[in-house]
Amino acid sequence: MSGIERELPSWSRVSEKRVAHIGRVTALLDEWARALGLSAADAQAWHDAGIYHDALRDASEPELRALAGDHAGYTVDMLHGPAAAARMASDGESRADLLDAVRFHTVGSSAWGRLGRALYMADYLEPGRKFSRGDRAYLASQVPRDFDATFRQVLRARLEWSLREGMRLFPEAVALWNTVR
Repeated sequence: MSGIERELPSWSRVSEKRVAHIGRVTALLDEWARALGLSAADAQAWHDAGIYHDALRDASEPELRALAGDHAGYTVDMLHGPAAAARMASDGESRADLLDAVRFHTVGSSAWGRLGRALYMADYLEPGRKFSRGDRAYLASQVPRDFDATFRQVLRARLEWSLREGMRLFPEAVALWNTVR
């Protein structure tokens, strides 16, 4: 059992492939937290965001819908964030920024501070993804140097991909873009 597997909550539903992704996202968040000189509490929140963001990624649709509540327009593959945040809250998690980071990591939130934005970037920039590896590695290296500009570039890339693929732009994503453009 890997270190990441030991850190996952008992209620997690993840495949071996997903555990590897969670490990890469968490490692990237840990790296950035060190480079940015975050306080121990903030660094722990960033680490926890990496661990929990996909903890229910491979849960069944009925389990996700039961936990996530009403998220109009969300497809089943988008419910794992809201479901994990709900489960975390029911277990006593009270860090609102952490809960919001996990809840909205697939669509974004205009209410996010650095934690939500860091998770959004790490989920996209983690090195295991096969597309645009060089560009994404470069962006990942820029996070400690220019967090806000890098976030804008990542958000723009994700929105442009959604538009190219004919995907729906969720109101949360549009509101987020309008706060950083």
